[in-house]
Amino acid sequence: MKRSYEIHGYCDPGFIAVKDAFIKNFEDQLETGASFAATVNGKYVVDLWGGFSDAAETIAWEKDTITCVYSTTKVMTALCALILVDRGLLDINRPVADYWPEFAKSGKDKIKVRWLLSHSSGLSGFDKPLSLETMYDWGKSINMLENQAPWWEPGTASGYHMFTFGYLVGELIRRVSGKSPGIFFRDEVAIPLNADFHIGLAKENDVRVAELIPPAPVTPPPLDPDSIMMKTFFNSPLPMGYSCREWRGAEIPSTNGHGNARSAARVGSLLACSGELDGLRLLSKSTVDLALEEQFNGIDLVMGIPMRWGLGFGLAGELLNYSGSRSFYWSGLGGSWLEMDPDNRMCFSYVMNKLVLDPEGDQRILSLRDALFKVMKHL
Repeated sequence: MKRSYEIHGYCDPGFIAVKDAFIKNFEDQLETGASFAATVNGKYVVDLWGGFSDAAETIAWEKDTITCVYSTTKVMTALCALILVDRGLLDINRPVADYWPEFAKSGKDKIKVRWLLSHSSGLSGFDKPLSLETMYDWGKSINMLENQAPWWEPGTASGYHMFTFGYLVGELIRRVSGKSPGIFFRDEVAIPLNADFHIGLAKENDVRVAELIPPAPVTPPPLDPDSIMMKTFFNSPLPMGYSCREWRGAEIPSTNGHGNARSAARVGSLLACSGELDGLRLLSKSTVDLALEEQFNGIDLVMGIPMRWGLGFGLAGELLNYSGSRSFYWSGLGGSWLEMDPDNRMCFSYVMNKLVLDPEGDQRILSLRDALFKVMKHL
């Protein structure tokens, strides 16, 4: 027996095919609760939500429901670093140790800022297994990275910095600005843009957080436990479906941002519109263009797939179709997605609470992307 879901929100008549794709994901029982938003020229053309915010399907997903988007958070953290670049406070070609002297230990004195942002520093994971308690402790996590040597020659290859991206770039933000990355994001991005996105969620927002539903178990491939891939993925805990107060409240700017499609797309729209939104400029166009310059193109040592990296973002490549040649994006564990297209001044985001791990690609976002791109071709 098919479940019944209510879909709410706004959809421009020209984008009705996107709404149909959103509804079909529910009809095909692929969703529990989800939101999808798209903007063109900084204005919402789609802002939809529906389903349930709990696994028992007793609590409706509301307009202001938020949830953990995992690595989609990295877009927000990269934006914060770019704001500092734009202000002349951070130089991507200088050594990280110029801003963070303790980082120079263990042969890291020549690692450049750009290599942190492009996942090329050789620090894709932690040498030793971490507990969740250590992840919550900023000082301990940073100290571990200060004492760690790179796993490969920095700048020569990329290896997805799954957790370490947030600590490395976040500590740079803290050193340069004097604010923790979550506070910097709140003060310099979320409040000015009126974006309901949080890195370090205040307790009063817990009532709005959708329950994460863990994915079906996936058997990892047989790999050397000491390989870069295995150490990166498994020396840090993978809190799939984890939603305790400690997790929500911690500032882990690679992984535990909370928001919905509307708020993620609001931030992404700034990047899609060359750094200015509704008369508010947070970045110059030249800094956005700099962020989209290719830093690495090849097989990523951690993900094992072809990747093109800019400064903090994945760039349009060979694995997916893109609406524009300069499209850039990132996604989160289980399915969340944020993509920007500066050629068409378009942005879209997808956020859900049912986590899916599919080696063939998550059909929910793929169908939404396809529907959106078909509409965009006819505008």
